[in-house]
Amino acid sequence: MQNSQKTALIAVFAALHAVLYLPEGPWRSLVIYLMPIEGIILGPLFGFSSAVLGSTIARMIKPNIFWMFGIIAEPIGVAAAGFLAKGKWKETALVCGVMLVAYFAHPYGRMLPLWTVLDLIIAFALVYPVAKTGKWLWEKPSARFLAALLLIAFVSTVADSMTRVFLMIPVGLHSLLVSSEDELVAMFVFGAVGSYLEDLFVCITTLVAGAPLLAGLRKFLNLEKPLS
Repeated sequence: MQNSQKTALIAVFAALHAVLYLPEGPWRSLVIYLMPIEGIILGPLFGFSSAVLGSTIARMIKPNIFWMFGIIAEPIGVAAAGFLAKGKWKETALVCGVMLVAYFAHPYGRMLPLWTVLDLIIAFALVYPVAKTGKWLWEKPSARFLAALLLIAFVSTVADSMTRVFLMIPVGLHSLLVSSEDELVAMFVFGAVGSYLEDLFVCITTLVAGAPLLAGLRKFLNLEKPLS
């Protein structure tokens, strides 16, 4: 693929990223359903760039108080999908590991209910084995293809969540949103419930719509690996 075609594809995904942010999602936004495919097709470098561009444009069109969460978290989620699709695990494990350690080192991380971050812990534990399934994405559609896509979608979506938790607690952005520990616990618990539901919705959407979309794009673009 020529550089001009790669640039055009990055621009298309950035535009889709921005457009899917605009409708209201239940907790985050509809863009989370695109992010795994965006990372798998574009790879970690181009995917990260596309997500940064798309999320920035989206917040310029529709700004809100949570703008800093999406602009940082969405590119990390997309990059995680790209790395895993290439069979690389160290980069994702390093970033997620640092964020988890920072969370549990913070007093609030030890105070907040453990069940609210179980998906973060599970996703971190899955990074290495999921990376080993990355090569299945480039085989003919099969049960292994679906399994790899589903696992990568889950881990990359949770990487987005983990980044938001990192920004909220260790970085301290919660101080901009709540004024007491009780409010923080309530907001965190509500957010955790929404995050678990979105993990489930992403997995279902990936199986129903993401698998045929990825198979079609892979064939149309003649891809045997991510673009970057």
